[in-house]
Amino acid sequence: MNHSIILTALSAILVAGCSQNSGVAAVPARNAAQTRPLTGSGLTGIRVSGNELVDGNDNVIHLQGVNRSGTEYACVQGWGIFDGPSDAASIQAIASWHVNVVRVLLNEDCWLDINGMNQLYAGSNYINAIVSYVNLLHQYGMYAEVSLIWGAPGKYKATYQPDAPDEDHSPAMWSSMAATFKNDPNVILAPWGETTVGWNCFMRKGCDNEATYGPKNQYYETAPMRQAVDLMRAAGYNGVISIPCIDYANACGKINGSNYNGSTWLKSRPSDPDRQMIAEAHVYGKNLCDTAVCFDSSMQPIAKVVPMIFGETGETYDGSDCGSSYISRFMNWADNHGVGYEAWTWDTWGGCGVLIGNYDGAPANAWARWVKHHYLTH
Repeated sequence: MNHSIILTALSAILVAGCSQNSGVAAVPARNAAQTRPLTGSGLTGIRVSGNELVDGNDNVIHLQGVNRSGTEYACVQGWGIFDGPSDAASIQAIASWHVNVVRVLLNEDCWLDINGMNQLYAGSNYINAIVSYVNLLHQYGMYAEVSLIWGAPGKYKATYQPDAPDEDHSPAMWSSMAATFKNDPNVILAPWGETTVGWNCFMRKGCDNEATYGPKNQYYETAPMRQAVDLMRAAGYNGVISIPCIDYANACGKINGSNYNGSTWLKSRPSDPDRQMIAEAHVYGKNLCDTAVCFDSSMQPIAKVVPMIFGETGETYDGSDCGSSYISRFMNWADNHGVGYEAWTWDTWGGCGVLIGNYDGAPANAWARWVKHHYLTH
């Protein structure tokens, strides 16, 4: 399933996908000393070591972060690059929650400057704004996960997150992303956010009969994650690449009582010569996989082999509950299994689906207050 979020800013409406719902030897866990860079401190890089992320001094990094939505939709809607401020004060507010990673979301058309984007907000202007924002995050002690989530085939405008990346433009996007950030050791690149297609189509071969786009739901040729990894490495990027699970990034392995009892992320993942790949799940209340029992069967086997993050997580996928019953279970499970997380989302749209009421960092609701307290005490 997916969720719709109504944006109050400039009367824009955002329809965003939200998660739904081996035979590989486990790597022994090392000493779980965590790094939490202080504001203004220098980062020393992030890389994969076994099933953990470590910094340049080989200290284990436990990621606890937020999504910063806006850069995927403002440009294509023609009114900006960011939704809300992107200055030092706004980033200091994020850091005040002891956040150490921010997920920055990208639009394919805006980055590549195709399909009639406003020149003020696309191409080099867009790329430079993203890079400047990422650099500012680093200055305040935060890593960045830079994630492509909105794209579109052919001459369609990328106005939402489709079923899968497209062969028309996504390969060029991946190469450009990688070339842009190849000298930044403090980023994670994510070639896609959430998909609805199957393992083989998404990971290995691509397909032309599973993904649709546009008002008539026309099929288009998809570009697989294998291609993304190959292109990013060929462009000179040797850093961490985050590859999501399927079914809105919520189905990672075997899930009892569902159709997901065959392939898994571990069996389907593309090969990476640099061995710098991590698994990404999106976890919300009311998803297909939203219990510790499901996490134990579907996600724990992956987290024993490679680093894993909840790239999106929140109380409920539809923003229907402002409490903390789901999010507390999710983050506590993740802490106990070495899994990082990035809460959705550091924006001010109102309702239960956001973290803040304003950009000084004031929590918007009960579950956001729980998240802030959890971050400050971990």
